[in-house]
Amino acid sequence: MTAAIVLAAGRGSRLGRHARHLPKALVRAGGRTLLDWQLQALRANGLAPIVVVGGYRATQLARAGVEAVLAPRWHETGPLASLAAAQPSRFEQGFLLAYADCPHHPANIAALLDARADVAVAGDRQWQRLWRERHGDPLVDAETYLAADGRLRAIGACPRSLDEVQAQFAGLIRFSAAGWVRASSFACAAHDATSLLAAMLREGVDVADVPLDGRWCEIDSADDLRLCRRRLHGNAPWSHDWRPRAEDGAWA
Repeated sequence: MTAAIVLAAGRGSRLGRHARHLPKALVRAGGRTLLDWQLQALRANGLAPIVVVGGYRATQLARAGVEAVLAPRWHETGPLASLAAAQPSRFEQGFLLAYADCPHHPANIAALLDARADVAVAGDRQWQRLWRERHGDPLVDAETYLAADGRLRAIGACPRSLDEVQAQFAGLIRFSAAGWVRASSFACAAHDATSLLAAMLREGVDVADVPLDGRWCEIDSADDLRLCRRRLHGNAPWSHDWRPRAEDGAWA
């Protein structure tokens, strides 16, 4: 069975008062915490075990049926150090890497699990809709993402134009056991997930591109949180609403 590792060590300083006494993962939107939304999507896909890697106020992240791990020196290291704390090599069936502050619809998780590849990454083709609402200019805080024939070609650089951004990394990567063995040899020289993937691409490692059409969100600032709360509480359809609906059938 495929495991899941959820990175939740961040303090969320850019969320201001909303995360003053909480880990970033426990900020609420749409009636639940970001972490609980992500756990719901993972459990709906049968992922087990689920490991949550905490840092700031980590004891508050405890959940039934979830393995809690503390990232040492979380305040001065990055996502890959948190990933290492979960000891991913122990998962013989591989694992899905997710971020607690990027809640996803369960169908997005399923798309990653269906990918027939040792390493597969989720790229949101509807990213401009979200980025324009978040930043106005879609190139603000965007990174390159190019794919062809189902394979990732480039990721993680600063784009010069929209031509270099076919999608945006959506915070989900699936590794088979063999895929992680290959990826881990690059992890020491990388500082985050996209730099890890970029290093692998430079050495000719195949990475599958899994296209998504919204239904997720990154909540990195107080403005992001206000946007999500407004959109989720409104009546207008939203391309990046991650909540399962009655019409979603098995996911509801």
